[in-house]
Amino acid sequence: MRTLAFAAAAVLAGSMLAACGSDSGSGASTGGGEGDLQNAKVAFLMPDLASTRYELQDKPLFEARMKQLCPSCEVIYQNADSDAAKQQQQADSALAQGVKAIVLDPVDSAAAATIVKSAQSQQVAVIAYDRPIPATPADYYISFDNEKIGQLIAQSLVDHLKKEGAQGGILQVNGSPTDAAAGLIKKGIHSAVDPSGFELLAEYDTPDWQPEKAQTWVSGQITQFKDRIVGVVAANDGTGGGSIAAFKAAGVKVPPITGNDAEPAAAQRVINGDQYNTISKPIKIVAEASAGVAWDFMRGQKPAGKTTLYDTPSELFVPTVVTRENIKEVLFDGGIMKAADICTGEYAKGCEELGIK
Repeated sequence: MRTLAFAAAAVLAGSMLAACGSDSGSGASTGGGEGDLQNAKVAFLMPDLASTRYELQDKPLFEARMKQLCPSCEVIYQNADSDAAKQQQQADSALAQGVKAIVLDPVDSAAAATIVKSAQSQQVAVIAYDRPIPATPADYYISFDNEKIGQLIAQSLVDHLKKEGAQGGILQVNGSPTDAAAGLIKKGIHSAVDPSGFELLAEYDTPDWQPEKAQTWVSGQITQFKDRIVGVVAANDGTGGGSIAAFKAAGVKVPPITGNDAEPAAAQRVINGDQYNTISKPIKIVAEASAGVAWDFMRGQKPAGKTTLYDTPSELFVPTVVTRENIKEVLFDGGIMKAADICTGEYAKGCEELGIK
């Protein structure tokens, strides 16, 4: 079923991209270079450097797809490094440079409303990317289903703990309190943890998703709750990695700990058994889909959403839970990762055990 969910997400993305790349009656060519689209600019504004994905995956994938759709177009890429004021300046600069669309992954979902209002006042469409902007509707929202992500990672952990006959409680390490997507993940986690029968010992909203802050908080909980902690639901791989580091630093057994994003380091931790799960949400799907939607808006078209979230036309793709049981199938057989990149040094033995080559 997980393979089917992954395949369905890819099919949805392919369908959407086909629609974005088609001529919808505007007379514009997907090759660009016509009329005022010659050398047109689009901004791709990402939120932080705490997650490695933005520099390594989102940026190059978005740029490559835009190059296919509009060879003469220029992508203005900026990363705000967890600074909402800096992101506002980057958006203002992009508007001053005459961008025709902004793809925005906000540092602060509330503060981003100002960016949306400013852009829309200049007839520049804003595509919210990965994180929604609840206060002021963007023109479109593209993401994986964040509430579903929270529910999936938490339920996977709960099911594992019950199977193992664990007795005790759970820590919940949420994402940034200024990130609306983190709020959706948090809601999804609670939907699985609250009725699970396991006590929620404590929870924490991690400022700016910083792994070091998650590690510091978890360290304090280890001191307080000791061996009562049987599992940790961490909202992404960074906070999961910080949680794991806290247990190792305390010199105690690492309980099952979740993650989300399927970062390379997280895949290695899953292979070695340090991290219980992560979420595969191939960045290629959302990066390419957002490029297609941006291109539609640049051509004067208004793509219809598959659903609506926060009064915004939206496309929400379905992610896949990854554990040691299916990591080979989902991440390696699926072509998302290469064994040569992951199965190095201390991780070679685990890869061999799982048949990852």
